[in-house]
Amino acid sequence: MRIGELADRTGVSVRALRYYEEQGLLTATRSASGQRHYPEPAVDRVLLIQQLYAAGLASKTILGFLPCVETGVSTPDSMARLRAERDRIDAQVNGLIETRERLDAIIASAAAAGL
Repeated sequence: MRIGELADRTGVSVRALRYYEEQGLLTATRSASGQRHYPEPAVDRVLLIQQLYAAGLASKTILGFLPCVETGVSTPDSMARLRAERDRIDAQVNGLIETRERLDAIIASAAAAGL
């Protein structure tokens, strides 16, 4: 599929797909005229990359995880990195929950004061 179709199917901009390719996260073959062509599994790969970015992972970190995802094989080092990222995400989630609770308390106080 061409880059525009991949963008449409994943909801990711063409510019982002080019960036993923520059970072080594995504590969494409080129036609004789230079157009990018992606295999069908690129859709799932882009969606995974988006999830990992949304979780706050950097492109270099994602690049290190992709071989584990593709092969289903992890090393002790990759497992340690995955656990560290999960712990970081857990800390972010806990921080957001605390922030929400503080906002709920402010809202409740304001409501009790008749605001």
